[in-house]
Amino acid sequence: MTQGRLKITKIELVRLRLVEEIGEIEPAWDLGGRLHFNRGGGQIVRVHTDQGITGIGPAVDERIIAAASAHLVGQDPFDTEKHVGRLRYYVQGTPYRGVAGIDIALWDIIGKASGQPLYKLWGGAKDKVIPYASMVKLSTPEERAERATEFMEQGWKALKMRIHHETLAQDVEAVEAVRGAVGDRMEIMVDANQAQSSGDWQPGFQWDYRRAVETARELQRLDCYWLEEPLPRHYYDQLSRLQAQVDIPIAGGENNEHVHEFLTMCQDGVYDLLQPESMVLDGITASRKIGVMAEVFGKKLVPHHGGGDIGVIAHLHLVASWPHAPFLELLHEPPIGDYRHRFSIMTNAPEVDSEGYMAVPQGPGLGVEIDEDLIEKS
Repeated sequence: MTQGRLKITKIELVRLRLVEEIGEIEPAWDLGGRLHFNRGGGQIVRVHTDQGITGIGPAVDERIIAAASAHLVGQDPFDTEKHVGRLRYYVQGTPYRGVAGIDIALWDIIGKASGQPLYKLWGGAKDKVIPYASMVKLSTPEERAERATEFMEQGWKALKMRIHHETLAQDVEAVEAVRGAVGDRMEIMVDANQAQSSGDWQPGFQWDYRRAVETARELQRLDCYWLEEPLPRHYYDQLSRLQAQVDIPIAGGENNEHVHEFLTMCQDGVYDLLQPESMVLDGITASRKIGVMAEVFGKKLVPHHGGGDIGVIAHLHLVASWPHAPFLELLHEPPIGDYRHRFSIMTNAPEVDSEGYMAVPQGPGLGVEIDEDLIEKS
């Protein structure tokens, strides 16, 4: 516990030593591109205080450190509402490299100063959650069924597969193969990845409204848990019509950057299930507001994957604090894209157990520690 009010003294970007380059995968949402996986490497942000309590968060763009420091040094880290407003106004960042890492680090400080894990500070009663294996690539029905069987045998309770092959028949064949392999022993989520772009064009096969409706009805027949991002990000009218026409829940929101967009989604019936991404929304302060909003409108929510390392831990605490959040997304495409590669920067990272659960860290704040041996000395 702290003695009196804390003051922020320093914000720094810390580089981590690369241990091993694992490999790369062509992601379904960026066909032709590459998603790299390493053990170690990359960066984190640290926020220091005058009482020796330090918070950690995902990396931010190095160019915003000075601007963020100008508004936060000397301030009380507990004043999150003030800080998030000023940072959004004065500090220009980009999704996944913006001020979200600083916001998460501030909450880590708050938890450490209070002596409580974050999910407990937020009123959470779940000490473990159900992660789903979020697969990365498009593949053959046979390979996806084989992978799904492996997950099931390891204890996973749910998985998400990517579709949007050139034909509806190919998409359905892939999902049918996975359903045939796991039966009713796993939940299957399906992601069409049609909302990656802020405009109308993106890599890969692009769906129209008819393709979205026909796919949704096929996935409904196969008892899938949701269909994610079946249309472009801001096609709110079409998404509302789609949701009214089918019974399968329609999910989305990972690329939407503002809280007011989620209010519109709720008011206009755009999605059944919301998927806020704290690394896009400038942090978990905003994500918590969307959690309350979802509850008021009677919707479930499952946050997007959080970038793979510390952001996932923040989302783990959020899911544990929300009774209407049934799952945690965990990007997982082994062997190259195993979630544990990015978790390797932490000495006490949680893991999926043999019954398909992930325990919430019980230490104060985020409850995880960065491996000090990986920190590069300046």
